[in-house]
Amino acid sequence: MDGAVDYATVFEQVPFGRSIDAEDIAASLAFFDDWEDRYRYLIDLGKELPPMPEELKTEDRYIHGCQSQVWIEHRRDPVTGKLQFIVDSDALIVRGLAAIVLAAFNNRTPAEIGAFDIEGFFARIDLLRHISPTRGNGLRAMVRKIRKLAEVATG
Repeated sequence: MDGAVDYATVFEQVPFGRSIDAEDIAASLAFFDDWEDRYRYLIDLGKELPPMPEELKTEDRYIHGCQSQVWIEHRRDPVTGKLQFIVDSDALIVRGLAAIVLAAFNNRTPAEIGAFDIEGFFARIDLLRHISPTRGNGLRAMVRKIRKLAEVATG
């Protein structure tokens, strides 16, 4: 990231992993009776993601393997050592899926990211059965990218 520009406020505006965690999302999804309502909820989650500054939407931040365009940027909090992420996409449903991933991984230490059973979480909320295989591949590509960034952060 360009050291001359401070994007800290954008990172701090991401509610997922801060005021909204994975358990909050699981409880909210369980509240809905059908997947049509859950899809609307996912889209609403995506709307809560702050937009990524356009200058960060570069090839090195692009997540390959997603059906839609998806970019991710991260930083390590110098005080806590926790990793923080900004994710953006050109598709609202994908922004919602990114919000779910961030609820699990954002503002966590690399060790916490590595230890979180994301596949178990996806199974518990019955997510992968209700999205297309290409969206599922994209979701897993996001998870792989975040886990790779956490591995690099641990040195």
